[in-house]
Amino acid sequence: MSQITTHILDTARGCPAEGVTIRLYAAINDGWKELASGVTNGDGRVPNLLKDGKVLPAGTYRTHFEVSGYFRNRGHKHFYPYVDVAFNIDGDGQHYHIPLLLSPYGYSTYRGS
Repeated sequence: MSQITTHILDTARGCPAEGVTIRLYAAINDGWKELASGVTNGDGRVPNLLKDGKVLPAGTYRTHFEVSGYFRNRGHKHFYPYVDVAFNIDGDGQHYHIPLLLSPYGYSTYRGS
């Protein structure tokens, strides 16, 4: 399993958000370096965002959820064109799950399991 996983639920529709591009970045000096990307499947997940066994070093990371296309493809007006979630990891190899609860005019996230 990927060390970093995510799951997007469209709370306005009550279902997973399929077709959202997600990019994973690492903070490097004064910028960001893209490590991985993928598109959510019918369950709102990107299987194997990182290769199995890949352990990230301690640091600050960011998931970038490109939600504008998701809403536009469904004919929904929306307020947020993207959602960035920055987080720290310890570098000890543990699993980090970053879920996103999404609607056209709001979102919420937390550290999942």
